[in-house]
Formats: sequence, structure tokens, C-alpha cells
Amino acid sequence: MNVTRFAAAPEYFPENHFMMRCLRLQGHEAGPASDLWMGVSVISPGGNTSLDASAVEKHYVVLEGSVTITTEEGEVELSRHDSCRIAPGESRKLENRTDSVAAILLAMPLSKR
Repeated sequence: MNVTRFAAAPEYFPENHFMMRCLRLQGHEAGPASDLWMGVSVISPGGNTSLDASAVEKHYVVLEGSVTITTEEGEVELSRHDSCRIAPGESRKLENRTDSVAAILLAMPLSKR
């Protein structure tokens, strides 16, 4: 078993993420993992990512507040406990358009299979 306490989760700094604090919960520098890693992004009001794609799928679950997710097909606002999947190669942008902090859980494969 690998336990990561939220207060001790290692911070990481992905490119094109603005006004966000990204924490690794499992995998990579947070400990061993064979298939996926998980992280939490705490997004300040006005925080966002750029509209980018990755080679692997991403799964998001909003833990707190609301987050607007934009793809080339449109946008959707997700609230607490709402989730979505972003397909491999699908561009996405995350934004906190509210006046309150938002938090979103991210789970994605360690590498492209």
C-alpha cells in the first residue's frame, strides 16, 4: 500500500497551467504505480490551462467549486462530483470562471500503450 497524505502530496508544475496548484496523489514522485497516476489541481479564480491535447486519455472529477472545460466541440461547466473523459488527442482547456477556489481530480495513464 502506498499512502499519500494530501498535506504532503508533492507539487508538480505542468506547462501552460496558470494560477493553479497541482499536486501528485499517486504515481510518479508520489509513489509506485503500474498503470495510472492521479493528481489534484487547486484552481484559483481566473486560473486556467491552455487549449492543449495529450496522447493519452484524461479523466476529471470536480471535487470543489465548478470548472469550465472547453474542447473544440464546445464547453461544459462541471460542478462538484461531475466528471468527464477527454479522449487521446482531444484538446481541452480548464478554467475557473468563478470567484471561489475550485479543485479537480485528474487520473490518466502513465504512458501511451
